[in-house]
Amino acid sequence: MDMVLFPFSEFWWFYVLFIVFVLAVLALDLGVFHKHAHEVTFREASVWTAVWIGLALVFNFLFYKYALWTFSTDPRYASIPGFDPESQAKTSALEFLTGFVIEKSLAVDNIFIFAVVFAYFAIPRVYQHRVLFWGILGALLFRGLFIAMGAVLMRYEWVVMFFGGLLILTGIKMFFAGTEETDLEKNFLIRWMRKLFRIHPRIEGQHFFIRKNGLLYVTPLFVALVFLELSDIIFAVDSVPAIFALTKEPLIVFTSNIFAILGLRSMYFMLSGVMHKFVYIKYGLAAVLIFVGSKMTYLNHAFGGKFPITWSLAVISALIGSSIAASYVVDRIKRKAAERA
Repeated sequence: MDMVLFPFSEFWWFYVLFIVFVLAVLALDLGVFHKHAHEVTFREASVWTAVWIGLALVFNFLFYKYALWTFSTDPRYASIPGFDPESQAKTSALEFLTGFVIEKSLAVDNIFIFAVVFAYFAIPRVYQHRVLFWGILGALLFRGLFIAMGAVLMRYEWVVMFFGGLLILTGIKMFFAGTEETDLEKNFLIRWMRKLFRIHPRIEGQHFFIRKNGLLYVTPLFVALVFLELSDIIFAVDSVPAIFALTKEPLIVFTSNIFAILGLRSMYFMLSGVMHKFVYIKYGLAAVLIFVGSKMTYLNHAFGGKFPITWSLAVISALIGSSIAASYVVDRIKRKAAERA
């Protein structure tokens, strides 16, 4: 089926309502629950992670009900040969869920970057939530732009093949990449920012800007924020095409992507203390990218235009789950060996 089931011209109001909902939730998050800067505990982060995932699942259920009602009552869909409203509604809901899972999985890379940047700029945990809040707010804007561009570009076969090949190459590179720590001192973004901004050497509370002796300075919090923002734009080159490999519906790509990003802060605070234990997670992520790239370049064509979404969800879940399980087993073996020694 080549037609878009949720065209923007007819469902623009859905986008508007969804964006209003997201802004309201973010305002509630920063203005009420995190009004005062504080160190986010593991328990608090775990609760918020569960809340964000729960919201995504509730939305998915309501989206399924809405899609079923729309497909069943709108005569435009009834005119499509062989169109089954219930089957298509389930497929749309599964596409959202799979997109959410793959974006959550790829977000693990972002979490490692968060940890490296915060350590490099010595950002206290009490201020990390503020940096991540504004960073993710910017990420939502840029992801929206990327998805809008992708909705147009992914209509062309050569673009799909290009990004599919890019995902495969990225996955192969990640699979064989070393485990050495990132040296931000050599990063061109850091060097560029030092030339562009007047950077204050110390953190001044939760301020991004300060004025001293009539001169405006940016603080390390602002530098970390810009670095995280630009890093997310780079990551979006992988994650946005990856979801377009699962569905051609921009509405599903947009909502699943945004829901995954919303819970990124809490997931970081929950995992920041145990990230060193996930030694094999990068191999699972690399395999996911290779699989998704293969869908774009070959598998979708081999299965009559679209690889079954249920199979995609199963494969992606298995790859990520097995890498996490392997990491847990290896870490447990190492700890037992250390105790015996």
